[in-house]
Amino acid sequence: PPGVRGPRARRAPPPPRRVAGAPEAGGMCVLDDDRPDAFALPGGPRGAGRIVVTAGMLRALDAREREALLGHERAHLSSRHHLFLAVAARAGWCHPALAAVIPHVSFAAERAADEAAARTCGDRRLAARAVGRAALAASSRPTGRKGPVLAAGGTTGPVPARVRALLAQAPTRRVAPALLAMILLCGAAGVSSSAGAVWLHRGVEIAQGEHPFE
Repeated sequence: PPGVRGPRARRAPPPPRRVAGAPEAGGMCVLDDDRPDAFALPGGPRGAGRIVVTAGMLRALDAREREALLGHERAHLSSRHHLFLAVAARAGWCHPALAAVIPHVSFAAERAADEAAARTCGDRRLAARAVGRAALAASSRPTGRKGPVLAAGGTTGPVPARVRALLAQAPTRRVAPALLAMILLCGAAGVSSSAGAVWLHRGVEIAQGEHPFE
């Protein structure tokens, strides 16, 4: 699955109260909503996370694309990407100069989930198609409402860069370890000045091995 905005501005998922009260099966909650959307909602200290997808998003994709999308969202939950996003956000709050790292952490999380989805469905082109179609569907719905900041979703991040990466040869190393490297960089640079922020920004690019914003 998919990507367009980032967890910084998350998209506009249905109101949390409605999600909390919706029935679920197998860790997935389907909302009767025509607006296409899908995201991984982390659980609390005692609750398991779940995938939230709207009927509009399910209709926008074919059966194989839906499986790729769900594989992407499951990867967000199993890898606990919301924790990485939370640390990056905290670093930005501690020092405004570190806010620039947030979209890079978001992109790395989406890329890690994309690669997990591609491995699950065994077809990189299918995963790339699911990413693009889900993002296009999500971009067609009205915006305005704000949802959970740390709910990672397949329609976030620079979509063209994600699609290009999926259409290319599989990376020789996993994307996920870059997330841990970035968290360590965030923690180290968080106690430094703006010079540390510059160092952090460069370290993020090296850890990712990708330059989506060039």
